[in-house]
Amino acid sequence: MKIVYASRTGNVAAFVKKLGIGNILELKIGKEKVNEKFVLVTFTDGYGELPEEVNDFLENNNDYLAGVAASGDKSYGEAYALAADLISNTYGVPIILKFEFDGTDADVEAFKDALLDL
Repeated sequence: MKIVYASRTGNVAAFVKKLGIGNILELKIGKEKVNEKFVLVTFTDGYGELPEEVNDFLENNNDYLAGVAASGDKSYGEAYALAADLISNTYGVPIILKFEFDGTDADVEAFKDALLDL
């Protein structure tokens, strides 16, 4: 399955690299297109907001969205990785994982396991 990701500080990019999956697409401007099932991995912007490029991308590609994961910082409390909740609620897809910064080895394994269930 394709992994589509957005990374501002490099944490999400580092997480995706640890997955060792070759079928990936990095969102840069939000105008990218996909025509196959994918899982989105994103960061959370501001205080629990969806990044603009992710929102733009999903407006045109949500038919293929199978699940979402988000990186965040637990010091933001209830806004921690809130982008995953926003996407899940808007598009009716499962939250695969919420992870802090670039994720742990256990986070990587949990994500890979969850992919098998999609």
